Amino acid sequence: MPGRKFWIPLLLLAAYFGGRAWYFSPNVSSDEFAKDFTAIRADGKSFTLTELRGNYVLLDFWGSWCGPCRRESPGLVQLHETMGDQLIIVSVAIERDSTAWQRALIQDKKTWPYQVMDYTKSFKFLGGNIAGMYGVKQVPTNFLIDPDTGVVGVNVPLDEIPHLIGIGASGAPTSHNTDL
Repeated sequence: MPGRKFWIPLLLLAAYFGGRAWYFSPNVSSDEFAKDFTAIRADGKSFTLTELRGNYVLLDFWGSWCGPCRRESPGLVQLHETMGDQLIIVSVAIERDSTAWQRALIQDKKTWPYQVMDYTKSFKFLGGNIAGMYGVKQVPTNFLIDPDTGVVGVNVPLDEIPHLIGIGASGAPTSHNTDL
């Protein structure tokens, strides 16, 4: 039977990884309603999330400074191109500098209208207003929101979204719709 020298480090590792998972998980989960916010888009127009009610919405938190976020951008562009009529993407960039954000939008070819910047003083804590409302503590993080503003998925892989909302990759409706 293993001794104390075995169990103490094992318990410490479990506590570390459990605490880390708890800390980094958003505070809005599936089966909740999306929290409304008002923001200014990159084109200078104001909008509220509730204006998009009646549509599926992918609320995507990212940053121009975030390597994994930038690597995910081509998948978001493809999703927008193939599902633009069935899914609205709202990209929330957590940034300290609007110039870097604007440059990343152009470089990554993010052309959909709902691009907003959530100003933060610290990338360590991602303290923007919208990120704080959703409990975002790491990026990329996304929330799939149904037409009734219910959150149906958190951190949904982009390639699963068409199937979750009942639309095949071709844009045609599928015969089934699964929930997370």
